[in-house]
Amino acid sequence: MTIENRFARFMRNTGPARMMVPLGLILIIFSVVLFSFNTDKYAETTGTITSAVQSDAGQEDEKGYDVKFTFTVDGKQYEDEFTNLSGSFAAGDAVKVFYDPADPSKTASSRMNKLIPVAIAGAGVLALAGGIALTVRAFRKSKELDKTAPAADVQTQAQLDALKTADGVNEYYFRFDGHSLKPGYIVEDADRNILYEGKMLKNSLVGARIYEFTDHRTGLSEQHEVGHVTTSSLNDEMFSVKSSFRFDGEKVWDRLHGQGIRLSTNMHSRFPYFIYDVTKDGKALARIESCSVYIHEDDEVKHKVKIPTGNMYYRFWTASDDLSSLFLLIFAISECEQTVVE
Repeated sequence: MTIENRFARFMRNTGPARMMVPLGLILIIFSVVLFSFNTDKYAETTGTITSAVQSDAGQEDEKGYDVKFTFTVDGKQYEDEFTNLSGSFAAGDAVKVFYDPADPSKTASSRMNKLIPVAIAGAGVLALAGGIALTVRAFRKSKELDKTAPAADVQTQAQLDALKTADGVNEYYFRFDGHSLKPGYIVEDADRNILYEGKMLKNSLVGARIYEFTDHRTGLSEQHEVGHVTTSSLNDEMFSVKSSFRFDGEKVWDRLHGQGIRLSTNMHSRFPYFIYDVTKDGKALARIESCSVYIHEDDEVKHKVKIPTGNMYYRFWTASDDLSSLFLLIFAISECEQTVVE
């Protein structure tokens, strides 16, 4: 696996942890700062205001004042200032003052509840621990995936790079078909014969949609439940859209990984298109390329234009006749807007 894909997979799997770890550290540091300014053990006395000026920072329904005051501790007079003190004040008024018995020059207008920094520190520890736990789980998940569905090694990658021109390899075309009452996706050969298709029988705003998958080479059809896609926020992910796409109640990528299938993405190869390399049990299975609505060679010659269409049209090359697994894989790529390694 390339460094690009390793980094992309790490970023994908550690999305929440990347937020929780720094947040935990910030909260812990902030709690330490609050502890250093802890006024819980400050002594209380009464000072006398020498100057009171209304503050611009005051609220509309409550005035705020910047007040200067003096107070006496052990026969020694001290002078200090409170800013934006709520209430109504004038020179000569009394004001409550809290001071550090070890250094009376340190004052506060109120005591801070010592539970506040403790609570912040606790939240920080929980966030940090949770982020570390998620990071560890992400690394374990990666190791488990490497065992279940090995990534391509150097030799396999060379085979994938040469797959399009290798002997015994066929080129197929995966495209969206929205010109019928049952929209879905189809796989065609070079002669535009439909070999495999998935047609939506039932749409649903809530819950799963019902698709009928048909292998026209054998005539076998099966109905499957396809879950809706939900995407993550940009604050959670960097390189991809995270999806909850499920196939018959199972996460589609878990299903494919269980079959030994692994997807690796070259993200900058044919911008704005992507190239996907597919392995099964560590061996070269297929190369997939996203393309324009004109997926056939004669279409491109005829129209001489490439129209980026997002995630509904692909070419793929394979020597395998397992179109069922490859159809599900490309269907998942299309439905999930998948752009990174899985």
